[in-house]
Amino acid sequence: MKIIKWVTVGTLSLQANLSLAAELLKPVTHSDFPSPHYEKVLLGRDLFHDPILSGNRNISCASCHQAQLGSADAVPLSVGEGGLGLGEERHGTAEAPAEKHIPRNAPAIFNLGAHEFTTMFHDGRVMQDAKAPGGFLMPVGRALERDADTALAAQAILPILSPEEMAGTEGENEIADAVAHETIRGPKGAWAMLAARVDALPGYRAQFDKVIGTTQPVHITDIGNAIAAFLAYEFRADNSAFDAFLRGSTQALTPAQHRGMELFYGKAECSSCHAGAFQTDHKFHAIGIPQIGPGKGHGATDDDFADHGRAAISGKDEDKYCFRTPSLRNVALTGPYGHSGAYATLEEIVRHHFSPRDSLMSYDPQKAPVPALAGYGAVTPQMPDQAELERIASAITLDLPPVSDAEIAEIIAFLHALTDPSSAKGRLGAPKFLPSKLKIDTLAD
Repeated sequence: MKIIKWVTVGTLSLQANLSLAAELLKPVTHSDFPSPHYEKVLLGRDLFHDPILSGNRNISCASCHQAQLGSADAVPLSVGEGGLGLGEERHGTAEAPAEKHIPRNAPAIFNLGAHEFTTMFHDGRVMQDAKAPGGFLMPVGRALERDADTALAAQAILPILSPEEMAGTEGENEIADAVAHETIRGPKGAWAMLAARVDALPGYRAQFDKVIGTTQPVHITDIGNAIAAFLAYEFRADNSAFDAFLRGSTQALTPAQHRGMELFYGKAECSSCHAGAFQTDHKFHAIGIPQIGPGKGHGATDDDFADHGRAAISGKDEDKYCFRTPSLRNVALTGPYGHSGAYATLEEIVRHHFSPRDSLMSYDPQKAPVPALAGYGAVTPQMPDQAELERIASAITLDLPPVSDAEIAEIIAFLHALTDPSSAKGRLGAPKFLPSKLKIDTLAD
């Protein structure tokens, strides 16, 4: 099945094509983002970096989402709870053996706070829905107890429940025990216990007083709202060469970037899925990314290395192996690429798009960029069996026209034009200290 093009340019000249793209793509403005509430942003910064939200008080959101690593962790599959080090130096320990490695690549955060981002995670398991509790569809047993400000706020309170990511294993702490028994919501649930931890710290209570008032106890949704406010401010990326072009600077792009833009929005049909000013249609597509790790356990046995993507949420066979189209803002900074982190470089992932089946079938797992799977409980990268590979391949809907090596180079040049240097390391950075007095995970400058 061929994906419909977002914009057809035919034989338009370069200048006409660029004019058309500029006309169809409105420049990003302040109105595309929520207005920052500065006290909430600062509060969210502390919470994002604080291990207080993990079951064992040993990992924070920032442990896998470092500003200096493209808002993620620079490895294909993260080592979560119990791991040591950051980025490519992070490794498993006796507390984080191989089976605890997170089954999907940590997604980048750039611009997820913009109003148009109403779907979160690779499989879209958080989606805006006015009829759902709190305004968002959530995984089973994790319906919101109160209205969340944004999808990003709803998303922020899920990793703290994952045993592999932040909660820990049953028997290690009260949060992990509650999660293991699916006691998530309500006054004795994992969410309430984490909120109470935060509320009990005078430094946090004083900050929340400025945000929610002095009479209400801190609720988990308040925590999610604050983290989301920080992420929306910290990782806003709309000051790239491409943005300058959209705002009228015709010299903002180099000749190669101009040609790459023409290909992206024209012949190469990249904008079939990577549409709009943020280069995403917010939909789900099967493009045959190799599965190099254990996946989400969607196969018949634990050894299947299966990840059914969107289908595990929707229950629809046609959604098997479909994953959400990511934004391409700052994409040059956010490798490895794909839901499994199978590709280390932009060139590898771009080439995959133009020959997905061949790329999938010829993929060498020994070349996978897997430093995070080394160390204690080392995992050897491997592929699913042949039957699963065929199932992944048969689901592919991506069918782009052939392009030359020179054209691939020009497309990559355009992708580099989407880098916003001012957001590459975040705007505020990590705090100097935390109200909990716990250790801050941050890379040295």
